[in-house]
Amino acid sequence: MKQFYNFVIKEFIHIMRDRRTLFILIGMPVVQILIFGFALTNEVKNSGFAVIDLSHDERSAQLIDELDASRYFEIRGKFQSVESLEQSFRKGQVKIGIVIPSNFGKDMERPGGASLQFIADASDPNVANTLINYANAVVLDFENNINGEKKIPYTIQTETRMLYNPQLKGAYNFVPGVMAMVLLLVCTMMTALTVVREKELGTLEVMLVSPLKPLKIIIAKAVPYLLLSMLNIASILLLSVFVLDVPINGSLTLLVGEGILFILVALSLGLLISSSTASQQSAMFISLIGMFLPTVMLSGFMFPIENMPLPMQVVSNAVPAKWFYIIVRSVMIKGVGLKHVWKETLILSGMLIFFMAMAIKKFKVRLA
Repeated sequence: MKQFYNFVIKEFIHIMRDRRTLFILIGMPVVQILIFGFALTNEVKNSGFAVIDLSHDERSAQLIDELDASRYFEIRGKFQSVESLEQSFRKGQVKIGIVIPSNFGKDMERPGGASLQFIADASDPNVANTLINYANAVVLDFENNINGEKKIPYTIQTETRMLYNPQLKGAYNFVPGVMAMVLLLVCTMMTALTVVREKELGTLEVMLVSPLKPLKIIIAKAVPYLLLSMLNIASILLLSVFVLDVPINGSLTLLVGEGILFILVALSLGLLISSSTASQQSAMFISLIGMFLPTVMLSGFMFPIENMPLPMQVVSNAVPAKWFYIIVRSVMIKGVGLKHVWKETLILSGMLIFFMAMAIKKFKVRLA
């Protein structure tokens, strides 16, 4: 046991002496959660809009003021023709335009009602659809304010409730995904360099002649990174709650426990990569490039997995970040317990056993 303890201390000393490694382990997750937490969002705010007002009456002026007062839009100009409006679209000054026809106010009082035309920049179809939905919501709210208590025949009144995220903040979706991505990439990349670094430095020979078995050597190398990664979990959760305003609605103990399980999966995957490669460059490439794209594309926090072709949905099941993202979102945002995430927990536990067994098997006790 003393020899195992000495191996752990040796690995700690090596990490503390290497300032770059220490920065990546502790500083990088903090920087990434802040950058991604504020930058990654599906909310569209302060988008430029332009107006072609052919009515110039009280109602059209009220509608323009309603749009401009919304946090989604910011008026950038008023034009007299569609051709001049298109020039503003080409220059990228506006994202959406509204055409208010003549006699808009009078038409609102007639049985047929008034009409409007929205013109959106569909070079980015997702943003265009979002802006059109925002604009329709503002117009509907404007219409309801004018009608007041009047009961219009053959109308349907809908009431919408947004569960778990009533303000529709993008951070509620991106924080769990970024947490999964940061922990997987950092833990995998750091441990992927441990064994292969010993090979390149020639110190692996000393480890091989030690009385410790390969299993204990691998565990001893993983323990320091596990302890430091637990600090990362604490820092990420603190930043999420106090900086990004993302609440922890579920059990904090369960959330931390699931985080430790996911870290162990990432560490065992990194050790497998380290045991299977011959150079630090190869280990870095596999852990960084090979894990980054599947984590971003197939974990579900950037793109819905349900919209992907069936083969891609099957492949996504092999990405550990997918299951951890589901767990964090369910526990942190929805406030559920273990009985609702036991399947994902079981899958991550199976991945941990598989990756650790493969890492031990790939660990060569002979250099030649």
